[in-house]
Amino acid sequence: MASHFIQEGALGILTLPGTGGNYLEQPDFTDVDWLRERFSNTGLKGIIIRGSGRHFSAGANLDKLKKLAGDETLLFHRMTAGKKLIQMIAAAEIPVVAGISGVCFGGGLEIALACHIRVCSEKALFAAPEANYGIMPGLGGTVTLSRLIGPGKAAEMILSGDIVNAEKALALGLTDYVVPDRDLHSFTLDYLNKMTADRDTAVIRSIMKSIHHSQTMDFESALEEETKLFCALAVSHLKNKE
Repeated sequence: MASHFIQEGALGILTLPGTGGNYLEQPDFTDVDWLRERFSNTGLKGIIIRGSGRHFSAGANLDKLKKLAGDETLLFHRMTAGKKLIQMIAAAEIPVVAGISGVCFGGGLEIALACHIRVCSEKALFAAPEANYGIMPGLGGTVTLSRLIGPGKAAEMILSGDIVNAEKALALGLTDYVVPDRDLHSFTLDYLNKMTADRDTAVIRSIMKSIHHSQTMDFESALEEETKLFCALAVSHLKNKE
């Protein structure tokens, strides 16, 4: 099952592939060129990522992962491809919001962690259950979760494999907003529209690019890039305006 994408005004809605409990059939859950094309759409000001049914994503299909593990070279290749997709989400030059309902486990959690903002329904559940199966997060989860909630809380969540409800996820900083189940989609659309509707696309992309630099560059380099982005906007937006 492939990812599905629709556009509503200046916002894109990406629906994750999945079957049953929205399990990811492969670590590289969608085509990288297909995803790049959506994120590079200059007509978009933001993207919402959601699950295809009641759940955001239950993570990997364990049976298929076991088969893939029979060929270590192929496994490494598919995991690397999956991580490239995750990194593309994190590096998007428009804000990406995860709209999380139901379960958000394993690889699904790693996708949500790559998003810039997370909104979940009041019945959402989060977990990194990989250690229960003798493995660990492999799409960046140990790194992104540690940066988000701190290494101690990340170690506790990953090693225990325990399920975290929406209330605790909010307290941990794992999600940014908790809303009633019925309001999840409308809230994420309204929220992203309010953030971006009156903003020029070049401004949005420059701001998001600079925020990404803050996570991937050393402090001084990130400051220098921010100044370059500011100057480019000032020249194009302010130079000939009174």
